[in-house]
Amino acid sequence: MNEIQRGQVIVMEDPSFWRTLTSDTRWAWVWLPLRLYLAYTFIESGTAKLTNPAWMQTGTALRGFWQNAVAIGAHPVITYDWYRSFIQGMLGAQAYVWFAKVVAVGETTVGIALLLGAFTGIAAFTGGFLSWNFIMAGTASVNALVFAIATWLVLAWKTAGWIGVDRWLLPALGTPWHRGHLARTRMAHEQEREERLAG
Repeated sequence: MNEIQRGQVIVMEDPSFWRTLTSDTRWAWVWLPLRLYLAYTFIESGTAKLTNPAWMQTGTALRGFWQNAVAIGAHPVITYDWYRSFIQGMLGAQAYVWFAKVVAVGETTVGIALLLGAFTGIAAFTGGFLSWNFIMAGTASVNALVFAIATWLVLAWKTAGWIGVDRWLLPALGTPWHRGHLARTRMAHEQEREERLAG
């Protein structure tokens, strides 16, 4: 690992192969199978919930999941008391009625965004967060693998969706620290308008 000293600050550089994989669009194909696997996983799970009245009408499916998760037996499902208290609070407020819909729509939306390669970093982060919550509630299933892949896609957000809609979205919209061409064009029009008004 190289380090560059700038004044009193030392900047630790990433290995060149990692910079290449996460920043060079020629390597976008590496992330495509992982992105599509995650898209399939979320779409399959989300659409199954969307068509299930126990998720979309009553929320009883999520209520049952939460009730099992907070049960304290010989081996409690939830390891951390603060998370158990959070889930118990959600149960007490009957939040499962509306939160089940959020989960179903959220999973489906994440899956579609990953399939299209649109806002890939944000979609992967959201999907990873959903999986993290399932893991915290004691459900292993595919969630650990999904969380790991989602984390990799978040780290590779610049190239993970390049074989997809992000090829056009990222240059057009830019980032908070680097404006895209749409924002620059708008700023140029506003400046031109101000100059006309001032002149």
